[in-house]
Amino acid sequence: MSPTSETAHGGRRLVIVESPAKAKTIKGYLGPGYVVEASVGHIRDLPSGAAEVPEKYTGEVRRLGVDVEHDFQPIYVVNADKKAQVKKLKDLLAESDELFLATDEDREGEAIAWHLQEVLKPKVPVHRMVFHEITKDAIQQAVRNPRELNKRMVDAQETRRILDRLYGYEVSPVLWKKVMRGLSAGRVQSVATRLVVERERERIAFRSAEYWDLTGTFSTGRAGDPSDPSSLTARLASVDGKRVAQGRDFGADGQLKTANVLHLDEEKARALAASLADTRFTVRSVESKPYRRSPYAPFRTTTLQQEASRKLGFGAKATMQVAQKLYENGFITYMRTDSTVLSETAVAAARAQVTQLYGADYLPEKPRVYAGKVKNAQEAHEAIRPSGDRFRTPAETGLTGEQFKLYELIWKRTVASQMKDATGNSVTVRIGGTAADGRDAEFSASGKTITFHGFMKAYVEGADDPNAELDDRERRLPQVAEGDALAAEEITADGHATKPPARYTEASLVKELEEREIGRPSTYASIIGTILDRGYVFKKGTALVPSFLSFAVVNLLEKHFGRLVDYDFTARMEDDLDRIARGEAQAVPWLKRFYFGEGEGAGAADAGNGDGDHLGGLKELVTDLGAIDAREISSFPVGDGIVLRVGRYGPYVERGEKDQEGHQRADVPDDLAPDELTVEYAEELLAKPSGDFELGTDPVTGHQIVAKDGRYGPYVTEILPDDVPKTGKNAVKPRTASLFKTMSLDTVTLEDALRLMSLPRVVGTDPEGVEITAQNGRYGPYLKKGTDSRSLTSEDQLFTITLEEALAIYAQPKQRGRAAAKPPLKELGTDPVSERPVVVKDGRFGPYVTDGETNATLRTGDSVETITPERGYELLAEKRAKGPAKKTTAAKKAPAKKTAAKKTAAKKTTAAKKTAAKKTAAKKTTTAKTAAKKTTAAAKKTAAAKPE
Repeated sequence: MSPTSETAHGGRRLVIVESPAKAKTIKGYLGPGYVVEASVGHIRDLPSGAAEVPEKYTGEVRRLGVDVEHDFQPIYVVNADKKAQVKKLKDLLAESDELFLATDEDREGEAIAWHLQEVLKPKVPVHRMVFHEITKDAIQQAVRNPRELNKRMVDAQETRRILDRLYGYEVSPVLWKKVMRGLSAGRVQSVATRLVVERERERIAFRSAEYWDLTGTFSTGRAGDPSDPSSLTARLASVDGKRVAQGRDFGADGQLKTANVLHLDEEKARALAASLADTRFTVRSVESKPYRRSPYAPFRTTTLQQEASRKLGFGAKATMQVAQKLYENGFITYMRTDSTVLSETAVAAARAQVTQLYGADYLPEKPRVYAGKVKNAQEAHEAIRPSGDRFRTPAETGLTGEQFKLYELIWKRTVASQMKDATGNSVTVRIGGTAADGRDAEFSASGKTITFHGFMKAYVEGADDPNAELDDRERRLPQVAEGDALAAEEITADGHATKPPARYTEASLVKELEEREIGRPSTYASIIGTILDRGYVFKKGTALVPSFLSFAVVNLLEKHFGRLVDYDFTARMEDDLDRIARGEAQAVPWLKRFYFGEGEGAGAADAGNGDGDHLGGLKELVTDLGAIDAREISSFPVGDGIVLRVGRYGPYVERGEKDQEGHQRADVPDDLAPDELTVEYAEELLAKPSGDFELGTDPVTGHQIVAKDGRYGPYVTEILPDDVPKTGKNAVKPRTASLFKTMSLDTVTLEDALRLMSLPRVVGTDPEGVEITAQNGRYGPYLKKGTDSRSLTSEDQLFTITLEEALAIYAQPKQRGRAAAKPPLKELGTDPVSERPVVVKDGRFGPYVTDGETNATLRTGDSVETITPERGYELLAEKRAKGPAKKTTAAKKAPAKKTAAKKTAAKKTTAAKKTAAKKTAAKKTTTAKTAAKKTTAAAKKTAAAKPE
């Protein structure tokens, strides 16, 4: 039935999609008899905590949200924030004659459609409407040709969800008990973290090797031009027929791994260069080969993420967010795909644009067909391409910013995929001569010329290595022939050192996961986002650096849950899940084998290959925790008796045992890359002032006052007597205060400490009886009156400001901005998206990058000194992709805790004489504190229930 014929029958059709943006676009393509509404993502899922599980379930079911004793039956609940939307959908359905479930056509989309059907319980005909692009033709075609729900796809997605829940909810608590609260483990995220950690281990174990060679500049003796240069640069290839060692000939231990090569050191290289100074050189051989480069396949999810990272500086998550917007607004096809296939319509559109924009010479005789390279590709989706049967050029879209840049990338790649090969010639020239000491030296030079650029006119792929040569780079050599004489203009000795393996970037980690067949390409962006958000990995520039915390987590998983982070096992598990999706295996027996082990009835055909490769008994593994030594798995030797430990409050280095004489300990900076923690640097940390600096005794209380260097900087505190309760209802907390920025541990005095610990200081009360205090906060000194805070210009004012001066400050209008803009800390260049200058500035919450429109705070691992332009652009792209910050409504805010002013012992007698009005205010403060504590406790309880 056509989408326009239904109005003649008086019917009303409800179409449900995931997002409001998608609903708005589709609504414009359907007739007035259609109502298009969004589910706003998933409406139902496994419970996030025991409180959401219905009362009839008990025990493990309440903890896991899955009934493992009854065929792993999942317990689904409607998300609390979706109940209003579900009611709206039910109301719309009650007024409709047909229901079209138009969610995405991948596994997750199919599962959302099934959940909608289960929750809405429609009594009218239900159709599954699928499409891979949002254009008028595609939507109307989808309405005319609906299908039934694919239960096999739904079951496959449900199996993945249950597996991930069991993995996360069983393994994460082990990390809480043995490493740190709030950590999480996941089927793919833990393996991805292990990859990053293993690369850092390789860097730590790496030993650099030094090697030397020669570079010669040779002249033909004739005048040159751009097409025929007069000279060429060549590198020493061999001496007396023995190849000169290069970096590839050395192992990670710094030793030669290749036999029969000549390893030159500095002395030998310089001597050889001197011996060749007057040598006559000739061309010994010229080898020319035809060069041909074929176009790259159209984008699929992972290759789009990699290229957007290389060319635009987008993270994987930001790329998918921008691509989602392009898809929902009808500019590109579905962006989660494993396919490189283009439809006949798309091929025709691409070929038409090749002819139109580049000419018939660039169009191959036959359309190019790209075979899929991804194992177990989900569905027969198309590649990511511009939508429609005629591609809009980027200029025709009206797009701006990130969306324009990403669309342009997709458009160029798609058009280029249907263009001719690039052709040319590659040339290798060998140049030889005899040194004064009789040794024969041979130099080699390679060149490349492109005679027909073909697809490179439209698109050239980027590279993960910033020093790599791109495909369209030419290296022209002079036109020489065998036997030609060449003059050596200069021969220099060059020293080199082997480099450790490069850290992963988001692009290269995505590539590695895909090549190892770990996880699904559609989930890589969220996986990388998770390991960054959890603090397992941070960024330095574009490099992914593992934290010391991730070393402890991976150490525990490798030693006690080895198969769960084994690369081959994880890939085979992905194969098994795909077999279940194809109907070649059954989900329940497979889950039983995974969770309960070999004895629970799973056959080899159902749960594995039966050869012992598959894990048996996750439940048993997480039950036997006695063998896990928490201190041992979080300790890593540095050298010379120094050990790096990952503690509850972060990493630290330690020498000796805590209760022994000579014990040393020092905190390690959170943003220190593990391969930078050398013995020398650890010694520096331990040599810094640490421990307690005794300042004297408080004349009022008699308590000893000390200065310490803490995790958040230097501070002073008092040592309470042993008989003072430190815990429990009557516990007494010692007075503590951070040092001013102008103070240091080796100069702070007892007088300074007592003044600091007297803060906050009561300045007085205003005419309405509201107390004004002077306080020192994270962002500097300030006055506080109720909820109204005013900054002070110097720390000294905390002790000197009078009530009159404070009232004068409050009489002035509150300044919302700074009096004068500070100059930027660093200039980074022009942003490739906004095309505005990007600078680093100092803000209230620390340094941040900005292009004048978007601000992004520097992350852990970033610093003003080391941040690169590419990293700055990436931070801005991620911030733009998130969109504007969501405002918290007043009703959702927890009551703020009021800071009570500290009183000295001498003022205690006056405290009893407070007015009745102040007692009332104190009660309100107590009520607010109680409410805030309850809110915080509830939040912690909720967070603790979400290990995934």
